[in-house]
Amino acid sequence: MLSTGRVPAGVAAGHPATVAAGYAVLRAGGSAADAAVAATLAACVAETVFTGLGGGGFATYWSAAEQRATCLDFFVTVPGIGVETAPAPMSRLQITFGGIAQAYSVGASSVGVPGVPAGCGELHARWGRLPWEQVVTPALRLAGAGVPLPAEHAKVLRSVEESLLIGDGALAYAPEGELLEPGERVHHPGLDRTLRLLADGGAGSFYRGALADAVVHAVHDGGGVLSHADLATYAVAEVPAVTARFAGHTVHARVDLNDTLGAFAALPANVADLSPGDRAVAITRALGGPEQRGDTTNVTVVDADGNACVVTTTMGLGSGVWPPGYGVHLNSMLGEGELLRGHTDPGDRMSSMMCPLVVTDGAGLALAAGAAGASRIRTALLHSVIGVLVDGRTPAEAVAWPRIHPVDGLAHLEPGVSADAVEALTAAGYEIRQWDTYDHYFGGASVIGRAGAGADPRRGGAAHLL
Repeated sequence: MLSTGRVPAGVAAGHPATVAAGYAVLRAGGSAADAAVAATLAACVAETVFTGLGGGGFATYWSAAEQRATCLDFFVTVPGIGVETAPAPMSRLQITFGGIAQAYSVGASSVGVPGVPAGCGELHARWGRLPWEQVVTPALRLAGAGVPLPAEHAKVLRSVEESLLIGDGALAYAPEGELLEPGERVHHPGLDRTLRLLADGGAGSFYRGALADAVVHAVHDGGGVLSHADLATYAVAEVPAVTARFAGHTVHARVDLNDTLGAFAALPANVADLSPGDRAVAITRALGGPEQRGDTTNVTVVDADGNACVVTTTMGLGSGVWPPGYGVHLNSMLGEGELLRGHTDPGDRMSSMMCPLVVTDGAGLALAAGAAGASRIRTALLHSVIGVLVDGRTPAEAVAWPRIHPVDGLAHLEPGVSADAVEALTAAGYEIRQWDTYDHYFGGASVIGRAGAGADPRRGGAAHLL
């Protein structure tokens, strides 16, 4: 079982360059928030098949001094404040993911008001201790040189190239007319210019001045309705941090569309004592839900003072809108219909399945974790947390352990799921799809716990302890 020692300081994330950026800031004396912001901005350079400055996200921060979790919402808002014209129709794409063809909409009318810059600024303002420019510098340096594309990211690129090659995306992902191969550098012309603006003028530089003009004009040119008023009024929201009890611990997170905390609460109290087959059925039932597609990434940081900061961000598939000369791909969140719940007005915050979390016990922080992958976020988190808290695995072992992901009566199984689990799931009425390889489909978790750190090999993740 989990020890009651201290959680070590470190960084776990979805790309070695992302981790290196956060680690450098942590080593320089930065707080968990400083390092998480540095890593998140670096992810906006290194992990652009998943995220970017033109996207949105969420953060959960654990204060060791206050023994309190705070959740920040910097997801996208619905655009159109002060605009009387209707948005142009979106363009429809069909993406095959997990063997299932899914329809998505892209184009300027799919762009929500970005929140990543504001979220980074808010995290730094509340809990940072290093100068802002120092926190931005690692990402700025990456943007100038470009970053090698991991094999796992190259695989994702091939699956979503139809959306990523629109507009200036082709300059980065297919500069010679062919998709980048693993190990080749992704370089977004102009992204260093954008990060220099942020470094010099603060996170608000994204929402005013020349960059804001370029964003608004690019969206309007494509028939979208994002306005200067949308950018000027965008604000990060603090949302309730709710809890669920699990395995003698308390899980702290926001309420998300997947009801991740509900999945923890739905597990039987004796999950540790169940047979492999019964446990597989219990986990699969707790995870039951519809399938959804999304590109996301996560950063998990713990500092030497025991504070933790977990940040999850996304840009959806990407709208195909790139403000000229800035290297920023704007999100396509309004094109993901499952995120639109009921009537929305300009300025309304959109919903999401992202759920960065921390886990505590009587000794304080026990675990910090986040995950990427839309409906598989909950799956990756549940399997990883169970692996650490119930089975006593290290975070690296727990993150790499084979997963089960249910979709409306169909159970997707990674290689290594036991024969007992397969038999029990079949007897429980699930149709089985046995995958022959580990895949980014099953989400990507980043976890730091008392026994170390782990980042998902399915998405090219890395981790480094201080």
